[in-house]
Amino acid sequence: MTNKNCRLPGGAIRAPHAVLVWRKRAAALALACAWSGVHAGAPRAVAGAADTIYRNGYVYTVDAGDSVQQALAVRAGRIVYVGDNTGAARLAGKRTRIIDLQGRMLMPGLIDAHMHPLSGGKRLLHCNLNYEALTVPQFQARIQACVDKEGRSKGVKEWLQVVNWFEQGMLPAGVETTHATLDTINTARPVVVRSSFGHSNLVNMRGLEVAGITRATPNPATGKIVRDAAGEPTGLLEDAAMELVDKLLPKTTPAENISAATFAMQALGRQGVTSFFDASSDQEIFTAFAAIERQGKLSARAHFAAEVATEDGADPARALASVLKMVRRYHQDKNGVAPSMRVRHAKLYMDGVIAAPALTGTMLAPYYVDRGTPQHPHWVPGDSKGPPTYFPPAALKAIVIGLATAGIDAHVHVDGDGAVRETLDAVEALRATPAGKDARPALAHAEIVDPADFGRFAALDASAVLSFQWGKPAPDTVAGLKDYLGPQRYAILEPQSLLLDAGARVVFGSDWPVDPLDEWFALKVGVTRTNAPSAGPEFAGKLGPAPGMPRAAVLRAATMNAAYTLRQEGQVGSLEVGKLADLIVLDRNFFQIPDEEIADIKVLQTVVGGKVVHQSPAFP
Repeated sequence: MTNKNCRLPGGAIRAPHAVLVWRKRAAALALACAWSGVHAGAPRAVAGAADTIYRNGYVYTVDAGDSVQQALAVRAGRIVYVGDNTGAARLAGKRTRIIDLQGRMLMPGLIDAHMHPLSGGKRLLHCNLNYEALTVPQFQARIQACVDKEGRSKGVKEWLQVVNWFEQGMLPAGVETTHATLDTINTARPVVVRSSFGHSNLVNMRGLEVAGITRATPNPATGKIVRDAAGEPTGLLEDAAMELVDKLLPKTTPAENISAATFAMQALGRQGVTSFFDASSDQEIFTAFAAIERQGKLSARAHFAAEVATEDGADPARALASVLKMVRRYHQDKNGVAPSMRVRHAKLYMDGVIAAPALTGTMLAPYYVDRGTPQHPHWVPGDSKGPPTYFPPAALKAIVIGLATAGIDAHVHVDGDGAVRETLDAVEALRATPAGKDARPALAHAEIVDPADFGRFAALDASAVLSFQWGKPAPDTVAGLKDYLGPQRYAILEPQSLLLDAGARVVFGSDWPVDPLDEWFALKVGVTRTNAPSAGPEFAGKLGPAPGMPRAAVLRAATMNAAYTLRQEGQVGSLEVGKLADLIVLDRNFFQIPDEEIADIKVLQTVVGGKVVHQSPAFP
């Protein structure tokens, strides 16, 4: 039987580096296809004793038919049998470890196709607001406690960095935060508070002074210094304007970065993540993960997107050169079972975020504004569609085509429907080129998509990488978007099922640490479009009229579909003979529990390449 995934990559390739990428890709695919001849069709065993046999389980394979089997066997880091107990027993040897699942669910490890793990680990080093919805007094008290804790150990010139601020969840909804909010804190130090969304900073007056930000400071091309009615900076910095402060902050040490990366690996293991995609990688990130890979502490398969600087939009050749530099230095084409580093993607930011107060997502139609009074609000279309896209259309097309020619896939941040439209236009141009035939472009976030573009994802074979946990009633959706988008757009907010029904390949990416790392809560929201009961009555019920996704589609988004975007579908993403033994054991069955209980699932065991990287004491 011919495996449709065993076609060698095509397309005209001109760059010398691209030839090398193509040859390595073809070699890896040939290896996978050699195995696929074994597992095409009915489950079969590969001769020889297994290292480990799982039996008496609900083995959910995520194969082409979403089949459920009873047993699975592993040898030398790969799956050598999937089927019933009787067949597995034939592979038992004197040293085979037999694990009785006692009916528990065994499935492929999760593949998180959009996250920022080093940033997640580093945030433990700073004053942490833990994503909580806070009143202004609570916000100030939490930061004051951090100042008091550090006491005299920090000098007046040292920045206090505060992280995981849920800006959109400030209480009451719509409350304004400025440098005056921070100036009440008893400290002479400059203070910067980072929004968990990653697209805005709030600094105190001392911070503005240290950064030299005044009414005369111009906005950067792809950012904004928020100003009051008199033209003075309020302390809020959006997107590229954050760099005015970020460049002044002390860098974490290499040792701290290695600790942060190691913590991230442990956190992923507990969640059942066996492969991850760092969606915006720079030199610091590459260096940290390369270090833990050399130390043998890389416990999940690591994929990276080299970031394309927005200032390189005017020079596509320079943009491509910067990406290929990182590829040559850090990409590893190792064919063993141990995790390695792969760099075959590039990240581009097309806009900011659609939620208030930022409203920096690029829209097709204007955001709404309130022309009424506090007693009688009257929301009507305003004048702003958000900023222009950060990469002009011609530059974006040139860059994605250049990347594809070099064997690199584009992963593009798009939040507003205007950014989505322009990026799909660029993908359409890409598909018309020889290099575009084999490209696998992905659009990340896509919180608002115009209905006219729903079908274009499938037509252009562009993956939609979505953070399912955003599709629920919450401060950022109800207070931060409902009025600003207007009723028609709000009704299609977070269009996961709408894109799925239109034939799109829907892929899951948590975007950690934009949100806490909670994969199973995110998958629950993907099914239900509801928040946790503890969120309170104001956030009860579903988000909008769109249904949730079927459970099988939700799991496929976090396994096989994610594997496809990483060009790893021949190796991981399903439990099939010949594939790498990346798998997890759950404490309950994803398909047999009430919807809301999906969020409570615990991972009992996480295995990467046949090696246990996490095991709960509750699993014998």
